[in-house]
Amino acid sequence: MQYISISLYRKMISCALNEGMSKDDFDWLPVPISAMDTVQAVPADVFFSLHERLDEELGPGFSVRVGLQMKIEDYGVLGLSWRTCSKAGEIFERSERYFKMLSNTYVFKVEEKAPLSKVYLLRDPYRRGVELSNEATFSATVVVLRAMTETNITPVEIGFMHTPPNDLSSYDKAFGCPVLFDQPHYYMTYKTADLSIRTAKADASINQFLVERVEEETQGIEVSPIKIAADVALLIKEALPSGIPSIVQIGEYMGMSSRTLTRRLSESGVSYRELVRQTQEKAARELLQSTADSISEIAFQTGFSEQSAFSRAFKRWTGHSPIA
Repeated sequence: MQYISISLYRKMISCALNEGMSKDDFDWLPVPISAMDTVQAVPADVFFSLHERLDEELGPGFSVRVGLQMKIEDYGVLGLSWRTCSKAGEIFERSERYFKMLSNTYVFKVEEKAPLSKVYLLRDPYRRGVELSNEATFSATVVVLRAMTETNITPVEIGFMHTPPNDLSSYDKAFGCPVLFDQPHYYMTYKTADLSIRTAKADASINQFLVERVEEETQGIEVSPIKIAADVALLIKEALPSGIPSIVQIGEYMGMSSRTLTRRLSESGVSYRELVRQTQEKAARELLQSTADSISEIAFQTGFSEQSAFSRAFKRWTGHSPIA
């Protein structure tokens, strides 16, 4: 069965409400608003029907406006993994491999050349709702690439297979480039150099954790609790100079809820608090032995805002002062 993630379905309804519709206008939905928190996906045809109805109610360009409202967080674990791609264009490679977490109805293919690269969206527009959904996908992609790079990168050209609507104002605002209709393929063209822009949140280690997490969800497997604990310890260590990270923050990095992460750590026989303590102690010992940094500097690097608090904690851990 073809399906679409409930997060995309929810976003469409939220945008429609913001544009003046009421909850009563959605009484016809097979998956009602009240049930959105209890399901993970909706049948694709239900999703496409919603696109068609909202296009009729709210006019040309609604699908494009929905895409403009998408945030990386709306894509769940997949979106979190996008944040840590090393360069912008990797989003399409990641999507090609993992997009089935959102839907099994389409695929991206990249034709990379210099100076321009074409990104094809392979999804047969067998009904109007698919055409509209493809429009939303493209405008959302523009937004996500800008968020990933924290730049205003803009496509060079957009191509849609379907005929143009009467009003193109939403398209002009969303894409800022020529938008062509009645094309043989759905595609986005970007400067190849723009797709090579380093992302703002690129981090190789966090990226690896998220890739593993996406693999875990996709394949229905579970990474071993020991591996999870080791990954968490490394993330804690990297975060300590900015302060002790919360379990919520670490869970977000790894694509897990704090409840799930607590459970997985418990399976390895350790709590998050204990793992923080162990990581701080280990980092402190290593820094004291291998660097000439002052105690105050080591305190900062291990998550303490004051040297005195670090000294008390170190004595509690080891039974002696860090100065000894």
